[in-house]
Amino acid sequence: MQIKRKPDWLKVKLPASREFTHVKEILSSFHLHSICEEARCPNMTECFHSGTATFLILGNICTRNCRYCNVRHGNPDGVDESEPERLAQAVKKLGLRYVVVTSVTRDDLPDGGAEILARCVERLHREIPGCRVEVLIPDLQGNRNALDRIIRTRPYVINHNMEVVPALFSDLRPQGNYETSLELLRRIQRYNEHPPMPSSHIKIITKSGFMVGLGESWEDIVMLLHDLASVGCERVTIGQYQQPTRNHSPVVKYYHPDEFAFLRGMAYKMGLKHVEAGPLVRSSYRAAETM
Repeated sequence: MQIKRKPDWLKVKLPASREFTHVKEILSSFHLHSICEEARCPNMTECFHSGTATFLILGNICTRNCRYCNVRHGNPDGVDESEPERLAQAVKKLGLRYVVVTSVTRDDLPDGGAEILARCVERLHREIPGCRVEVLIPDLQGNRNALDRIIRTRPYVINHNMEVVPALFSDLRPQGNYETSLELLRRIQRYNEHPPMPSSHIKIITKSGFMVGLGESWEDIVMLLHDLASVGCERVTIGQYQQPTRNHSPVVKYYHPDEFAFLRGMAYKMGLKHVEAGPLVRSSYRAAETM
């Protein structure tokens, strides 16, 4: 299958940069992965050049096989208990004050990997006081106890990407469930509204993201934005899908930057508090700039 030719606004050049090389060396020296590399993110150049990355924990093999994602799928290795410590050391080396941590989906684990993710947040808070942590989590198969474990670590942001509009879930995310994903975001908001210890409560920001260009209609996008607003999601990212290989779902449409500007305005009108929308936007794009 031939990959659809990209418009000029999606073409990114890789600069020769000492900062770019430094981030790659740090990741390698601490035996860590980044979603930037594994998913072939179009913003990897910009992020590495600015001295940051989105860390990918629990290995680099996903138990799911979504038709748009370039992360490898199959049978993952066991859990590495030392990963939280190595992550904290890498963050120190990079001098980061805002950290984004995500994971592959681990349906092979009873808690979906929530315990290790929670330990990563706790370790970062303990070793780098004042560091804000954003976690981008899978749906945990709707496991409420697993989600509560992550919530109790009080990350600054909990992000869970819807990825695609509801009409495309069965085709592109067959192992996912639209209502399960919405309920995860709704549960975080309920925690904010009814915290177990109100006197010491720190509000957790809810965030989600999705791609366009996979065959969705404008009505599909409106429905998704409405649903996100209805469950209290505050931030959203909207980006252009780019086909990683010929084996992935093809691009149906390349949205023009003006169309992304329209989507941004529409999302704000629906009540979303912060919106990043553009051809190269991904879920962690300029995350620290919205502090």
